[in-house]
Amino acid sequence: MSTPSPAITTYRPMPSRTAWVAGEIRRGILSGHFAAGSPLAEVELATLYGVSKTPVREALKTLAGQGLVSFSEFKGAAVTVVDRALVKDVFEVRMLLEPTAVAATVRARADVTEAGELLRRAAEATTHEERSDLNRAFHRTLYAGCGNIQLIDILDGLRERTALISVTLWQSDPSWATEATEHAALWEAATAGDATKVERLTREHIEQFATRCIARFE
Repeated sequence: MSTPSPAITTYRPMPSRTAWVAGEIRRGILSGHFAAGSPLAEVELATLYGVSKTPVREALKTLAGQGLVSFSEFKGAAVTVVDRALVKDVFEVRMLLEPTAVAATVRARADVTEAGELLRRAAEATTHEERSDLNRAFHRTLYAGCGNIQLIDILDGLRERTALISVTLWQSDPSWATEATEHAALWEAATAGDATKVERLTREHIEQFATRCIARFE
């Protein structure tokens, strides 16, 4: 009798402790558990996650690079404060870059079929956090095929700041129906291969979202 071959398993490296802690803190921020402006004490976080202060300190530095955490000389780390200036700055840059990237994706005939699936899943989402994540993934699918790695990296960074803005300003009264309608129009233009239209719709969509967010400060 022949000896059966051993099962072949795919090696999947475990995330480092720092990466794991960063992911947990990020989830805490983008779920609203750690509200914008709230302090992030290393000792408390180390106790919460059952680790030493070192991975917590490194994780906070990583999140600071993503715009989710800010450091003060006297107060230490805190969740970045969402104010009118931050909202204005983030969306101004997105309006300059994202429409161009989405149009380039369409002109390159990149595969954007995943965007349609993300729209469907967003419509069926049961929590604000899940739907917000899926909406941001939808946007990334549309610009990720632009062919410019530097542009993608910049927009990816802005996604994290947009996520913080969304969870801070939209948690109590999100306009999901409006978002869904605008996303459907973007998807239709992208699948039709109309780069000019998708560029215009992307710019209008970001501008309208920014207007709704800024109105929360009035």
